Amino acid sequence: MPRHPQTSTSVREISGSVFTALAHKLATFEGEVFPLHVGDTWLEPPEGCRMEDFRVETHPGMHAYTQPHGHPDLLDALGDLTTRRTGVETDKNDILITTGATGGLGAIMGALLEPGDEVLLLAPYWPLIAGIVRSFHGCPVAVPFLDVVDSPETAVERVRRHLTAKTIAVYINTPNNPTGRVIPQEWIEAVVEWAASEGLWIVADEVYEELVYEGRHTYCRGLAPERTFSAHSFSKAYAMAGNRCGWVVGPRQSMIELQKVGTHSFYSTPTASQLAACRLLQDGYGEAWMAETRALYAQLGREAAESLGIDPPQGSTFLFFDAEPYLDDRGLEGFLNDCADRGVFLAPGASFGPYPTWVRVCFTAAPPEVTRRGVAVLTELMRRT
Repeated sequence: MPRHPQTSTSVREISGSVFTALAHKLATFEGEVFPLHVGDTWLEPPEGCRMEDFRVETHPGMHAYTQPHGHPDLLDALGDLTTRRTGVETDKNDILITTGATGGLGAIMGALLEPGDEVLLLAPYWPLIAGIVRSFHGCPVAVPFLDVVDSPETAVERVRRHLTAKTIAVYINTPNNPTGRVIPQEWIEAVVEWAASEGLWIVADEVYEELVYEGRHTYCRGLAPERTFSAHSFSKAYAMAGNRCGWVVGPRQSMIELQKVGTHSFYSTPTASQLAACRLLQDGYGEAWMAETRALYAQLGREAAESLGIDPPQGSTFLFFDAEPYLDDRGLEGFLNDCADRGVFLAPGASFGPYPTWVRVCFTAAPPEVTRRGVAVLTELMRRT
């Protein structure tokens, strides 16, 4: 029981930033910086869907609260979208608008977890999910998956070996951050069927659903709507990360619990951000923009992968590879420092699970010409070893 001046043990175990070790170099570097560590885009949202496109004269109340559950128009649009994509009838009562997918995943964990409950995280995983689980006094359990699984059978075997009496949920992120992989439908079906047999929840992180270059994204809600919470966001697909607007879809009887967590944490998502999201979905502003962006991202990913000598991404905006062949006796820290000395900043693999010699590269965080120069510098450093 923490008493002054102590704070929660669970929270003390959370890293303040996945990039803390090199933050000082990033802040003081005097040459050109290649921010390949950041999971974001250099693009602005589609025209007509930016904050500059909304004025009080045409959107009275845009600076006031909307209902905590979400703006009615956005809820209706997302219900229609989810129904089309998953084949499961969905309406506003199945949805909560959240402060990005981060807020959505927090609402899910807040509604599900009792102290000490375990969540199986298929790894590599999005780096903040482990901290979100800990924030609600749960225990994240890394399950090495995408680098070792090769069939539906081995997929189930991998998660089964980590099951305990405290396990309550399985977290699946596809298209995957950090690997750029799209998990095959057969693997997801097998894991969901196994989870159902064990009475577990499914937490599906699907924020990169729009960014699939090879294969097809599988919606967990379409497989097991009674036990699936899916998190989505306008941040990654539509360059709206700063708007903090996402949504969660889940079983209707459980969504009231998520709404309670949302109300008592972020209360409501910014109204203006929800209006921008509505315009994307209702007026078709985002369709052509998304098609162009998807093609551009796919090309940039292929170029970066070819330069680095690794497989191209199937989706998302990342590449993930084992840097062990390029390390000396200083380990990954030495390699990351050498990269930083040349202005190249990478995300360390340990942020994504038990991958102490791996690194993640984001190929969309800077304009293409900057990213290409950064990848060229990284390739040069790798060839020197």
